[in-house]
This record gives sequence, structure tokens and C-alpha cells, in this order.
Amino acid sequence: MSEHPFDGPDHLGINTLRTLAMDAVQRADSGHPGAPMGLAPVAYLLFTRFLKHNPANPSWVDRDRFVLSCGHASMLLYGILHLTGYDLSLDDLKSFRQWGSRTPGHPEHGLVPGVEVTTGPLGQGCATSVGLALAEAHLAARFNRPDQEVVDHRTWVLCSDGDLMEGISSEAAALAGHLGLGKLVWIWDDNRITIDGATSLAWSEDVPLRFEALGWRVMAADDVNDLERLAAVLAAAREPADRPTLVAVRSQIAFGAPTKAGTSAAHGAPLGTDEVRGAKVNLGWPPDAEFAVPDAVRERCGQVRQRGEEAESRWLETVSRWERSFPELAAEWHRRVEGRLPTDWERHLPVFPSDAKGVETRTASGAVLNALSPHLPELVGGSADLAGSCKTTLKGSGHVGRDRWGERNLHFGIREHAMGAILNGLSLHGAVRPFGSTFLVFSDYMRPAIRLASLMEQPVVYVFTHDSIWVGEDGPTHQPVEHLLALRSIPGLVVLRPADANETAAAWRVALSRRDGPVALVLSRQRLPVLAVTAERVTEGVARGAYVVGEADGGKPRVVLVGTGSEVALVVAARAVLADRGLPARAVSMPSRELFLRQPQTYRDQVLPPNVPRLAVEAGVTLGWHEVVGDRGATVGIDRFGASAPGPVVAERLGLSVDAVVAKALELVAEA
Repeated sequence: MSEHPFDGPDHLGINTLRTLAMDAVQRADSGHPGAPMGLAPVAYLLFTRFLKHNPANPSWVDRDRFVLSCGHASMLLYGILHLTGYDLSLDDLKSFRQWGSRTPGHPEHGLVPGVEVTTGPLGQGCATSVGLALAEAHLAARFNRPDQEVVDHRTWVLCSDGDLMEGISSEAAALAGHLGLGKLVWIWDDNRITIDGATSLAWSEDVPLRFEALGWRVMAADDVNDLERLAAVLAAAREPADRPTLVAVRSQIAFGAPTKAGTSAAHGAPLGTDEVRGAKVNLGWPPDAEFAVPDAVRERCGQVRQRGEEAESRWLETVSRWERSFPELAAEWHRRVEGRLPTDWERHLPVFPSDAKGVETRTASGAVLNALSPHLPELVGGSADLAGSCKTTLKGSGHVGRDRWGERNLHFGIREHAMGAILNGLSLHGAVRPFGSTFLVFSDYMRPAIRLASLMEQPVVYVFTHDSIWVGEDGPTHQPVEHLLALRSIPGLVVLRPADANETAAAWRVALSRRDGPVALVLSRQRLPVLAVTAERVTEGVARGAYVVGEADGGKPRVVLVGTGSEVALVVAARAVLADRGLPARAVSMPSRELFLRQPQTYRDQVLPPNVPRLAVEAGVTLGWHEVVGDRGATVGIDRFGASAPGPVVAERLGLSVDAVVAKALELVAEA
């Protein structure tokens, strides 16, 4: 980017950002004007001088990524995107926070070009940025060759005091420092104000010292309005490093406002008409001008687009030379960037023989992963310190670390929340397919990140093992009962709880084929019998969410038994007992309620015949099953916490037994 001296158009551009934010919030009668007014110099300098980006092609693969972690400052991002030529009009700014607008209260990925991450919950953007930077380092190690670097970009984050107070940012910063992510820069807005008042109400730590202890390089700009100093610090932060960088920037919230500058009153509410007029006067702005963009600002910011196009053109020349030198590598690159899986990847999925003794579905999942990983180099992932238990180690690869960026096994440490957000960053970057694992009971720790993955429609795969009270001796703290319901309640998340090894392979097929949202695989620690069902039937049945695994003897069933995961073997055994008693029953495996309920009514009626009583059996809370079993049905489940004892004993005592299922089925039929 050019390094022209600061002049009138620069200061005018910064004040344009401030007034656009004031006007949009005031018109919406809702929003956060203070942070955009204080941070306008940072956004302006980044986008006009330091960010490698092309507004004409916001999806340029080698662009720098910018993350506004303090998403409440959204008008700052919308304003600079508009000024620098992204597809965001002045009318879009005027419809800020309105129904159907492209400028929601917090930035949403996929809605506006240039918004890299959906942020809002504080700290999420910080942690997601670690995934973005990690993806860049991994891909650079995999694809770059001497003098032909096709991957070389930075991740810039603008974060607030609130972001750094959240625990997730500390988890992520610790891992970033440990790994030495040298192309990651967090710019911390040290304005010392939160919603309730001064940060001193609840915060007194030495932030720079903390980040130094975490292995970060720390820089400071003591006055955000000192453009020369701020530019020098940002230029230094852009220089190569062997560790991430924190830039501490001292700003004043609502800079320019006559009475509310520097106060919490400017954080989350419109300034008010008189305060807006006063602020504009203080900034040398026409007090009655609304949504004004001076011609000099448009001309100066218009140069950003030209420089971006030139930067991308130079990159394309490098890519062209690299493609000629390394055609096979280039073919893999383009396939991965486009999100395409190899045409024959599914043939590498293992098929498990029928086996009454059975296999742990977590072990089957590990076998599937390792069968696929040599053929799917984009698979990158790991665990929150439970890789051995969750069976997620890729045996053909080493462990990602300093100077080992090209490896594929990630160690997140005991940081489930950060892991969830880092997976989002890996996925958002593109060209990798991330997965992360932990015990199902700890999915609570990463729920906000899972929710955002669903909101952003990112194809992240979660491997949740130790899925029920069958965990046994570890007791109720480690026995998930409400977690399946909690995960199923997240819109857009597909939850798959396979009944055996072959359903597990089919579940991975579904997960890796999905492009428009995350998938949770919920797996057992204990062995589950491998059912005598053909691979073709399992594959189709899992893809459709439910299918028949045991048909009623002699014709139409008088009751349908529905199980998930480990309880499928239970309903299969109960079906046999009912048959011996002369009661024809059907056994159904329903690995995914979400997928099943999306099927046409004709298919759902084939699996669950109308007017036949249904009994659902699952080692979890019964809430939510009414949608499947209906008014005439019932559920056998666990509406309490578990207990510490051997798994079979806990299951028996809590009513998960063949006898209990048979008794409930007979009761249902008698009432029908």
C-alpha cells in the first residue's frame, strides 16, 4: 500500500466514519456509536494503508483477514467497507438494524462482502482469528515453494476490553502464543469503558504484561488520534515475527461528543440529536449534514480498490508460474479452495462385519478417520486434550507446532470453548475441513461457538464421545443426559448418534458431504453390536435420519420401537422378546432426528406407520421426543442425573433395560 503523508482527506475520512456511525445509530434509534467514533482512525488506516485486500474481489484467497471482534462497533466496519468500495451502499447504511437490511446490529458473515466472521458475543472473534491464522500457516507450509508463495497473508483483529475480559480470548491467546502465530495481530481498544462504567469496576490487570507472559509481542499507540504514531505501530506490527502481536491503542469512546465522550453513556445507545449536532461541530462537520461523504474522501478511498486489484494481479502472476512448476500441487490447491472433495473419496470408507461382541463407535470413528485421511489431505483437527480417548489422532501425520505448520493433528489443550471458535476460523478461511473432539458432556463449554458455526453455516465436524450414562463410574458430572436435547435445539446443526460401526462410517459420510452447516457425531465409549444390516441400507438410512433395522414378524407391526445410538441394540433385543410373546414389533434406528424430520412425509410414514403406537428409547432426557412419537406414543429415557457405578448397573437402575422397554411397549399396545 502507498505511504502518502497524512493530509486533509485522511482526517476527513476518519471523521466521515465517525459521522456515518452517529447518523446510522441515531436513525435506527438503536446501536453503539461510541466505539466507532473512538476507533475510526484504526479502521481508516488499516483499510486504506495496511490491509492487503481487494474490494472488487472480497473472496480473494490471499487477502488479509480482518475481524471486528467487538461486533457492537459494526457501523465502523460497515462505514469503512462502504468508503473503500465494497458492495455496500449508502442506502444500506441508512437501513442499519432494520428488517431485511444488509447492515444488522452485529456483523454477519455471508450477508455483506468483507465481513469475514459473525461476531457479537465478545471474545468469539478473537478466538476465531486464531483459526484463521492457523489455516494460513498450515496452507503456506503445504503449498508454498521457494520464491513462489501463493499463501502469504495476515489476520488483523480489532478487539475491546470486553473481548479480553472473556475467558475464551485468554484460552485462544495462550494457544496462539504457544504456537507462535506470527501473522496474527490483535488491536486492543484500551478505552477503559464498559456498559456499566469504567473498566476499573471489575478489571485491574496489566494486559500488556499478561500477553507478554503468553508469548506475544506487545506494542502501543498511546493516542489513537496521533496518526503518525499509529501508522508506525501498525507498520511494525505488519513486519514478520515469530509470535503474535498485541497492539494496545488508547482511544476515547465517542470522541468528539460534547458531554458523552469518555463515558459509558455513549456505549450502547444513540447519542441524541443535540449530542450528535454538538459532536459534528466539534469535529468541524456541518451540523445538519446527514450521511455525508465528501468527494475528497471518496477519491482517496477509491484508490484502495485500484491498489487491491494491482495486488491481486501480481499474486495471480505468481500463481500462474507456480501452477506451471507444480501442476499436481496446484490441482489439489484449487480443489480444496473450491471446497470439492476428491471424486472417489467415499470408496475408502470402511465396512465392518456383523459382530455381536461389537465395537465402540468412538473406535469405529477413529478407523474411519484414518481410512479417509490419506485421501482427504484437507482433514485437519484434534482434541481438547482427549485425542486418545476420542480416537481422533491422524496416524499418518505429526502434530502441529512451531515450524511444523504442515502437520494435521492439532492439540487445543484443555480449552473446549477456544477449540470451538478456532474450528470456525479454520473453516471460514477455506481449503481445510476441520474437526474437533471432546466428551459430549463438555459440549456445554463450546456451545456459543457451535451456535455461531450454525449461524455462519460452516461445515465443522464435532466428535463427541462418552455419550451417555454408560460412562458409568465417572458419575453424573461426566454422564451427559440433557446434551443431546441441547445440541438438537441449535438451528442448522445436524446431530448424528450412530448405533454401530457401520452407522458411524455412514455418519462421517454425511458430515463430510455437508457444505452448509456443522455436524455433531455423538459416539459411545462402550462396545455396541455391529448390526446385520447391508452397507447400502445403512448408508441410505443414516443419510435420511432413520430406517428399519428389525421388521415385525408376520406383517404389520403393532408397535414401533425407536432407538438412537447404544439404545438401538436395546430396541432390537426388545423386538425379539415381543415377537416371542406374539406381539409383532418394528425396530427403528434414528441416528438423526433433524435429518429424518426433513424427509418427505411418504418416507416418514414408511418408517413410522401412522396409527401405530411408537416408543422412543434414548439414554437422555425425554423432552423433545413428542415430535416423533406423537400423542399416542411414549419415551423411555432419563429425566434425572446419572450415578457413579458400572455402566450396565447405572442403565439397569435407571430403566434402560430390555425388560423395561418390553413392559412399556406392552402398556402402549394395551392403551391403543
